[in-house]
Amino acid sequence: MQIGTPLSPGATRVMLLGAGELGKEVIIAFQRLGVEVIAVDRYPNAPGHQLAHRFHVIDMTDARAVRSLVEIEKPQFVVPEIEAIATDELKRIEEDGLAVVIPTARATQLTMNREGIRRLVAEELRLPTSRYAFADSADEIPAAARALGYPCVVKPIMSSSGKGQSVLAGPEAIDKAWAYAMTAGRVKSGRVIVEEHIRFDYEITLLTVRSVDASGASLTSFCEPVGHVQIKGDYVESWQPQPMTDTARTRAREIAGKVTGRLGGRGIFGVELFVKGDQVWFSEVSPRPHDTGMVTMITQAQSEFDLHARAILGLPVSTEMRSPGASAVIYGGTDAKGIVFEDVDDALRVPRTDLRLFGKPEAFTRRRMGVALAYGPDIADARNRAKLCASKVRPMAPEVWRLAAEPAIETGGIPK
Repeated sequence: MQIGTPLSPGATRVMLLGAGELGKEVIIAFQRLGVEVIAVDRYPNAPGHQLAHRFHVIDMTDARAVRSLVEIEKPQFVVPEIEAIATDELKRIEEDGLAVVIPTARATQLTMNREGIRRLVAEELRLPTSRYAFADSADEIPAAARALGYPCVVKPIMSSSGKGQSVLAGPEAIDKAWAYAMTAGRVKSGRVIVEEHIRFDYEITLLTVRSVDASGASLTSFCEPVGHVQIKGDYVESWQPQPMTDTARTRAREIAGKVTGRLGGRGIFGVELFVKGDQVWFSEVSPRPHDTGMVTMITQAQSEFDLHARAILGLPVSTEMRSPGASAVIYGGTDAKGIVFEDVDDALRVPRTDLRLFGKPEAFTRRRMGVALAYGPDIADARNRAKLCASKVRPMAPEVWRLAAEPAIETGGIPK
């Protein structure tokens, strides 16, 4: 693999479709290897926009806009970093030889649609998953729920990170679950998947890397399993390695290897699995770095972002883990633009910790604005340090920060 000089005729050029916090780290990994990067997102000043060689703001579900941008920029690689993309157009771009779509255009189509990936895994590969049914209206959910049993889970077929997901304890919440799925899904499809609620012991993300060896043959590597806690479908902390039995670990790798092998292409995949004792069930797969995998920035010799960039470029990869570690999310805590982070110095005084503040231009109460990272002798120690570090960072609306920063002027004993 040859890598040209950025901003020159011989540049190796990559276009990222999605420039949030995960895309930002992928951009950094590519730029360390001398790659020219174009960052694309639906809103201006996204985290990845702030450091890419060039950036664009488009509706990535608009097929014409996506194709036009690829024709203008002429990247060698198009790297989707979010789900809400015109995947049919990516397939045409790939077929027309305009760019290599990572991992493949077919993989982006299948994994964006829960129906496609579930049918592939359960019906074609015959791998263990929760039982499931599909519904095209709220009226169709009761029959599916009765067949699967309560509680069950309702999800839009096109969404990510728990958006639009509900746990149904009984039929009284069906209309609310349908409405939430329709409004919170990444792409409006008018269809949901109803899943059996598996009583698992824990969930893992098994980061699986498809790269090439020295002869050019496909090579599949696995990171140590990542455990995580989710609240309302959103990850709030993760750690590595998640303890597992040898049998469960072997089964997890078998499932991840078969799924990613069928999807094909190069890059990293976040394979989500449910585990109970020695039993393992497939849940979902993302053909890109996974939010829970941010912990690898402090645990591994090569983070999931480094692995993704190297695998895409055909370079050697290493999934070596250097230390147990953990991550903890820092939320916005307020709805405001241009927030200020207070007490970052106090947070970083927690030993064996680090921070990533994403630089998102607008905060929401439950929007992920940063992550604390920690390493230690074991995951319990690392989790405690990561949560302590995160808790010390105080996001503030700019007007609140200005008022707090202004010294009081004494006027007749009353601060003014």
